[in-house]
Amino acid sequence: MSTKLISGVPHVYDLTAPTSHPETLVFIHGWMLSRNYWQPLIDQLSVDYQCLSYDLRGFGESQPGRDRVILPEAQSSGNLAVAVQARVTQYSLLSYARDLGMLLRELQISKAWLIGHSLGGCVALWAADQMPEQVQGVICLNSGGGIYLKEAFERFRSAGQQMVKFRPKWLPQLPGLDLVFTRANVVQAIDRSWGRQRLIDFVKADPDAAVGTLLDSTTEAEVHRLPQVVARLSQPVYFVAGTKDTVMEPKYVRHLASFHPRFGSDADNVLEIADCGHLSMLEKTDVVEAHIRRILRS
Repeated sequence: MSTKLISGVPHVYDLTAPTSHPETLVFIHGWMLSRNYWQPLIDQLSVDYQCLSYDLRGFGESQPGRDRVILPEAQSSGNLAVAVQARVTQYSLLSYARDLGMLLRELQISKAWLIGHSLGGCVALWAADQMPEQVQGVICLNSGGGIYLKEAFERFRSAGQQMVKFRPKWLPQLPGLDLVFTRANVVQAIDRSWGRQRLIDFVKADPDAAVGTLLDSTTEAEVHRLPQVVARLSQPVYFVAGTKDTVMEPKYVRHLASFHPRFGSDADNVLEIADCGHLSMLEKTDVVEAHIRRILRS
């Protein structure tokens, strides 16, 4: 575990040893999660590829201090309205993509494949758009979208805010609650150690980051902007979906994938995993690994 100061927040990351492959695999976790969930995949892939996993700003161990970060444009303007807007935009997908760009520069990583889960997949797509020469390709796990359903999104945003609001620090001490997290959003219950990790990350997430990313990524403008990002990407982009994912159903994954020039070609860019829910990297680690290796070879 190491740390780099990015956007005023210590970013915690793990970087495996270099290998003969010129590209580094960069793993980006989803909402209310952390870099930990990539470890089973990294254990298998790091034999052949250098792997970087990190905690997004405000999640896992990449926690802001008491003094909240205000972006440079707000600091220089002295304008309260600008400061408020800066506070909002610092949790946008674009701002997280820029964080990643700074981290890659700090670590002197010049060639990378980005592998993102759920929200992390959207960050990966934005990062590929911002760094077309540095990012060689993107693999999105359980990540899609591009369709704005007003009532459904309003319910989701309201429920998400309430969920973030009620997270007492003693929650992980509640007997048996980790078992609930072993069954949430998956087809078969995951190991209890992962249920506990999910509970810990759920409580640990910074409230501003948790609500900020939720609200920014689910606005009508942002939902419609994501397909435009995918459409202009020149790099190869692949989407891996769980057939029984109730958080990001395969039809929404395929919808977002359809905007990429590769969609519908002989090498389809959508791969589905049978009997898999929203945590494919834990539920079907070997299958996901095989897909990643096949993609990288091609």
